[in-house]
Amino acid sequence: MRSDPATSAVPLRGLGGLLRSSEPVRAAPAPSAAALLLEEAADLLVVHLDFRAALRTCERAWQGLAEEPAGACLEVKCSLCVVGIQALAEMDRWQEVLSWVLRCYQVPEKLPPKVLELCVLLYSKMREPGAVLDTVSAWLQDADNQGLPEYRALAELHLQRVLLPLGCLSEAEELVAGSAVFSETQRLDALQAISTARQQQKHAQSGSEETQKLNQEGSSSHRFLSLLTLLRQLWDSAVRHFFSLPFRKSLLAALLLCLLVVRFDPGGVGGPKQEPALEKVHSALLTLDVQG
Repeated sequence: MRSDPATSAVPLRGLGGLLRSSEPVRAAPAPSAAALLLEEAADLLVVHLDFRAALRTCERAWQGLAEEPAGACLEVKCSLCVVGIQALAEMDRWQEVLSWVLRCYQVPEKLPPKVLELCVLLYSKMREPGAVLDTVSAWLQDADNQGLPEYRALAELHLQRVLLPLGCLSEAEELVAGSAVFSETQRLDALQAISTARQQQKHAQSGSEETQKLNQEGSSSHRFLSLLTLLRQLWDSAVRHFFSLPFRKSLLAALLLCLLVVRFDPGGVGGPKQEPALEKVHSALLTLDVQG
């Protein structure tokens, strides 16, 4: 019995849709070594939580990518970077993220938008946006990147997460004014945010100057009060010492004072005619000194 021609055309499902039996079945291309390592790294990261091993696997995959065509593995490269960034962050080695991805891509302008976005979000969350300032600026200034659909989102992210927190207001205005990706509404909103940040910056500077002035005034007042306290202590000490002296010694001190006054101002007590009086005072002083 002949086979029905219709039954000889049983459709087979494979890559590319339905195939007839008369067409050769095309085998699915074998995944590259880098793709296999990517799966292994993702498994180590998510399932086994072995972050160190996941990072080492990503680095092994990167070494293998050097032998493959440059344009054939862009998605694998980006995915390896995402896994590596997550592994470093989980090991609390987030400071190494930027240098690690730059070691993979050599120059900032070649970073994939997704990788750059993750770097900005990570360093912004860790309150170190200055670490990615130069990298993102270089990426945004590259002419090839300005035509990417992700460019506007990265420019807004750079404005909100890097430039404004760092107080780089002039750079923020240049980015908004010099980029054609912002709509008029977005540009006005960005300029309003920059104006608000500038006012806050001025208030913070004036508050800092007032605080510094008050601190200086407080320091001067403190020094003056300390000086007054010291003088009072010295005066109290001198008074206590004076009243602790015997009567004769006190009288001796008073006579010595009179003698000094007379010697320095002889005209005030009769001029040269008072010499006998001075001799008598001197004799009295000597007598008191001997008796004391």
